Amino acid sequence: MPQFVLNVNDYRAFGKLDAFTRGYIEAIFFTETSPAYDSLEWHTPKCRKAQEDGCADGTIPGDAAFDDLSADALAEIIADCEAFQRDNEALLEAAYETDRYDADRAGNDYWYTRNGHGCGFWDRGLGDIGDKLSDAARYSSVDLFYTEDGKVCMA
Repeated sequence: MPQFVLNVNDYRAFGKLDAFTRGYIEAIFFTETSPAYDSLEWHTPKCRKAQEDGCADGTIPGDAAFDDLSADALAEIIADCEAFQRDNEALLEAAYETDRYDADRAGNDYWYTRNGHGCGFWDRGLGDIGDKLSDAARYSSVDLFYTEDGKVCMA
């Protein structure tokens, strides 16, 4: 299976983020980009119709990237990831002690779980820890949209 690679032009800014937040952002773009439409097509009548009909297969264009996050969206993501990690520090530390689970994967799982993507903390073999992290993440979904000026924003 091909691996998703996040398009990042400003590697310094992305690299300054902690692993949990980087994983969270990678999951955003993995699940929310629409490969059928690029940024030039996104606001056309054809693409809007596909979005309305639920056929756009994503909430942001397929070529959207980390660099397209609005400053407000990035600040909200950072604050949200910091709060989740702080509020669930003991559970996350216990999860990191298991094989093949790290902060990057936990960031992915935070996005997947909170937005109901059918995978996340609860299905990583973490047992009670995964269930508790899932409970902490659920029912707090985040909606994204793409502006006319080419920015990914959070609703």
